[in-house]
Amino acid sequence: MNLQMFQIKNKWQWFFRFVDKDGIVKERFVGISHVKETSSLSLKNAIDSLFAKHGLSLKKVRGQGYDGASNIKGEFNGLRSLILKESSSAYYVHCFPHQLQLVVMAVAKKHFEVGDFFDMIFVLLNVVGASCKRKDMIRESYRKKVKEGICNGELNTGTGLNQELSLQRPANTRWG
Repeated sequence: MNLQMFQIKNKWQWFFRFVDKDGIVKERFVGISHVKETSSLSLKNAIDSLFAKHGLSLKKVRGQGYDGASNIKGEFNGLRSLILKESSSAYYVHCFPHQLQLVVMAVAKKHFEVGDFFDMIFVLLNVVGASCKRKDMIRESYRKKVKEGICNGELNTGTGLNQELSLQRPANTRWG
């Protein structure tokens, strides 16, 4: 089981990633915790109460993925080390989506064309997102394409497939 968390303001979102009995990787949202302060000890207490609530043990955690803030990755007092004290197999990996977002933003700042592309995406999201009529038109178009793909055998059906998607507004990080 791998523990991941993401911060949005003072709220932390907790996810577990695990492999089921059929060998399929699953990811499940576990909950949201309000943490008054973001010290490693208060985050560890939030994790402990979350695990207790669900009857889980930190000893079964095999990985932990977060951003690289000092309160988390600190070698001696960070959240990473506090969890490693309880589960020596809970290896820390810097959150890949966060790393990727940081790289994209760094490239966008250095290369005008990339930054211009993201500016156009931002404008597009504002234009589409501001109008319920435009949103409905895009949803209807997508629904027709999915229905057509299923009828032609180009798309598979099943749990979690062909879901309606939405775009997030661009920001420096997903926490921004």
